[in-house]
Amino acid sequence: MNGVITPQVWQIAVAYVFVVILLFIVRKRGISREKEILIATVRMTLQLILAGYILLFLFDNVHVAYTVGTVILMETFAIYNTIKRAKTKLSVSLKKIIAISMISGTLFCLVFFIVVVLGVKPWYRPRYFIPIAGMLIGNSMTGISLGVNRLVNGMRSQKHAIETALMLGAAPKMAAKKYVNAAFDAAILPTINSMVGMGIVFLPGMMTGQILSGTSPVTAIEYQIVIMLGILGSVTLTVIMFVQLAYKSFFNAQQQLVMDDEADLNEKSLL
Repeated sequence: MNGVITPQVWQIAVAYVFVVILLFIVRKRGISREKEILIATVRMTLQLILAGYILLFLFDNVHVAYTVGTVILMETFAIYNTIKRAKTKLSVSLKKIIAISMISGTLFCLVFFIVVVLGVKPWYRPRYFIPIAGMLIGNSMTGISLGVNRLVNGMRSQKHAIETALMLGAAPKMAAKKYVNAAFDAAILPTINSMVGMGIVFLPGMMTGQILSGTSPVTAIEYQIVIMLGILGSVTLTVIMFVQLAYKSFFNAQQQLVMDDEADLNEKSLL
């Protein structure tokens, strides 16, 4: 559209001045983050450039195998990053539950969103399927990462309180309920907070990008509303599935609390 400003290469290069400013500040204050900042900047740049060319290829070569294959890769990296970002050691059972929850929660919401909400035909059109999948999977990854850390830390730090509840006759579900709810709450809170401030405190990245590219603000708002609701659904389903399955990995068949590697022995009793 007329009047749309497209940044040139030199203008993009100038924007890196903010990285230089950050590097100056952390160095001046003696904060050892220079290496991480540089790696993050380089990775962000290379990954986005690569993603751009991959999307160009996918948009020009629409095929269900390409779309499905891309989403599988996205799910795989999301699961890997979730496990990697865990602040404590995770049992094999918990890792499997993370994978099951991520795949089930995000794919259900993605298919519902594409087929029912937007009515995309064919459903595998990469121009819609892949960007939306990225937003749902990315936000669900953040949510489940928070849920994992909160649940594991809660179950381990409150081991004695849980064991006391068990000795008093409480079932594992009741003994762990407080920590399951806390994990779920911590996981969905960032999404809720972003919804509260959206449109007044800040404009979401996707909506801003659409407006800058020349799309009508009203159209951009319509897309942002439905996508934000899709993100909420994806995060909710992914996290609730995780916490409802994960707490069981901390108990054995005799309803006794077990931790760390002992939890692997309970895998058969989870699902």
